[in-house]
Parts: sequence; structure tokens; C-alpha cells
Amino acid sequence: MRLTLAALGIAFGAHTGFAAPPAWDDTPRIAVVSAFEPEWQAIRAAVVASGSTNVNGTEFVTGTLAGKDVVLYMSGVSMVNAAMTTQLALDRYNISSVVFTGIAGSADPALHIGDVVVPERWGQYFEVIAARDRDGHLTIPRYFSSTHTNFGVFVPRDVDVISAVPDAPETKFWFDVDPSLFEIAKGAVLDVELNNCSKGKACLTHIPQVHVGGNGVSSSVFVDNAAMREWAFTNYQAEVLDMESAAVAQVAWSNQIPFIAFRSVSDLAGGGAGQNEMGTFMDLASENSVRVVSRFIEAMPRSGTQAPASAAPAPVAPVAANP
Repeated sequence: MRLTLAALGIAFGAHTGFAAPPAWDDTPRIAVVSAFEPEWQAIRAAVVASGSTNVNGTEFVTGTLAGKDVVLYMSGVSMVNAAMTTQLALDRYNISSVVFTGIAGSADPALHIGDVVVPERWGQYFEVIAARDRDGHLTIPRYFSSTHTNFGVFVPRDVDVISAVPDAPETKFWFDVDPSLFEIAKGAVLDVELNNCSKGKACLTHIPQVHVGGNGVSSSVFVDNAAMREWAFTNYQAEVLDMESAAVAQVAWSNQIPFIAFRSVSDLAGGGAGQNEMGTFMDLASENSVRVVSRFIEAMPRSGTQAPASAAPAPVAPVAANP
């Protein structure tokens, strides 16, 4: 079952005279999302474009990638931008699945710059309460609760989210990627050869690898802090940190549309010895992510995916509270 603003607009319009927003394209398409310019340029170069539409400053490019019908758009950096543009795409296009391609900071110290990670689930780890600090003792208002370990005065919490199923809000932290898409990724992308030198000739001393599985976390925080990186890895077993994927995962879940994200490590999120590495390796990381996404989409069924998005992820053991 798919709930979109367009569908709601039809029902609303029947009673008010307002028309639902017009659909731009009826062709079933895979939505391929990137967040900012280097990622956009990398995926745009891989697509055979057939058309372009601009609305509210967002460009939607239709075409084919690896022989499949796609629509590309750039979400913009941040959770709010990503949620807004994804819902816009779902309202106006016939989207069979949503695939994110882009870069991220690593939380897992075992990962290296240039590696591509395909997490199995995503969480919004900095949806927080700023606790009171009284002589080193943190307290949160009595009408809140949390099972998460704090980072300083910040106490993460689960949030109530809505969708077509169930009727009542559901309290969630994790959003699983679509299991059928995840199985395709496991079987199709592990042997993709990745670049270790960027177009600007900045080269790595290692050959990047593809990793399928684990957790990803997102927030509107650009992390360049070793302590926060360590906290995210210790408490959420996070492989990567980014600023959009969990927001897109939530919108896809709410609309019952299959979702998966591919993130290539551009920097160590403050864990490196020198300056943040993103400025040097974001082009390399963007291109590596597109290489993996292209192989993945080539392996997808022509209709995108034939299985519905998972509406009920497996239960997750809570992280110990320490507010």
C-alpha cells in the first residue's frame, strides 16, 4: 500500500475543489538520489538522460542507468532537504524503489577511505533531548524516556512516525532497508572494482572494498569529532555517518516504497591524524559509490523490485540507558 500526498490530494480535492498535483511521468522508475554536487555529477555522468523537469529549484532527470528506467534528483544536504525532495519525487513520479548514492564519514575504525558500505538499516541517532546538567548528573523531563546512551548532555530518543500501516503512530529508531534489495546487493556488488585515485590524482595507499551489512546513522550534524565518532560506533555499531539516508529511509517506509542506500567513505569523521579528508577524497568516494550502484541497478529486476517494502523490521535490542 502506498500513501502519498498526491493520493491524499485526490481525496481532499473531492471535498474542497482543490486538484491533486499533476504527475510528471507514469513510467515505473527507480529513484536514484544524491545529496550534493560531487555526488550528483558522478551519477549524472553514468545516466543516459531523456528529459528534465525543475520544480521548487530541484531538477529531476529521467533516463536509463544500466538499462533500467530511472529518475535522478539531488536531495540537498540535511535531513529536512532529503525528506522534502524525496516526498516530492514520490508524489510526482511512479517510483518502484529509492536508491541513495553518496559519500559518508566512517564510524567503524575498520573501514578505509574509498570503501563503499551498504548498511542493512538506518537510524536517526541525533534526535535528542538536551539534558539538564546539575553537578555532573544529567536529567531529562519526566514525560520523556530513552533507552539510548547519551553523548555529553545530548540524550537520543526514539520518535513517533506515521505511515499508511499501521493506522496509529509507531515509535521507531531503526528503519530497515528493503530485504529484497538487500539480497540483490549481497549477490551483485561485493566484487566491484573500486578506484583508489581521484581525478585530481589524490591516491590512496590501499584498494577500497565493498562492505554489505551493518548499520548506518544519520543526523543534521557534520561529524569531525573523534569522540562522537567513537560514541556512534560503540552504541549503534554504526559503519558510517551521513546527513540524509535515515530521513529518506523514513519517507520511503512511510510510503511503503523499497529503499536502500550506498555510501562511500570520504573521510574518517574526525578519526584521522590530520585535517578532515572529505575535501580531498569526495570525488573519488562519489565515483566509487556510483560504480557499486550501477552494478546493483544492473542486477535489479526491470520493474525495480517485485517485493513490497518491509513494514515491520525485526526487533532491535535497546542500547543501555545512561541519561
